[in-house]
Amino acid sequence: MEAIQSWVSKHKLATVGGLWVSGIGASLLAYSRSTSPLKPSLRLIHARMHAQALTLAVLSGAAAYRYYENGGDEPIPVVESSTPNMAQLVEWELLSPF
Repeated sequence: MEAIQSWVSKHKLATVGGLWVSGIGASLLAYSRSTSPLKPSLRLIHARMHAQALTLAVLSGAAAYRYYENGGDEPIPVVESSTPNMAQLVEWELLSPF
């Protein structure tokens, strides 16, 4: 099991792409075996939608796994923002192309 996890962590994009392709294949196979009156173009559209749903579920699961694996204690970046003064606003208005 650890070997699979290490391979997946090294090849994330290939894993997601493989799951997407297998989702399309499985959906097309399921539609071709059933006696549905759908045209081939609609079967392909439905297969793509099923594969996208599978991909979103896998990506959400991977994000949750990564979050809980790290303990959820990633530091939140602090953005220092200062309110612009009048001179900066005037300069921005003069230099803005819009």
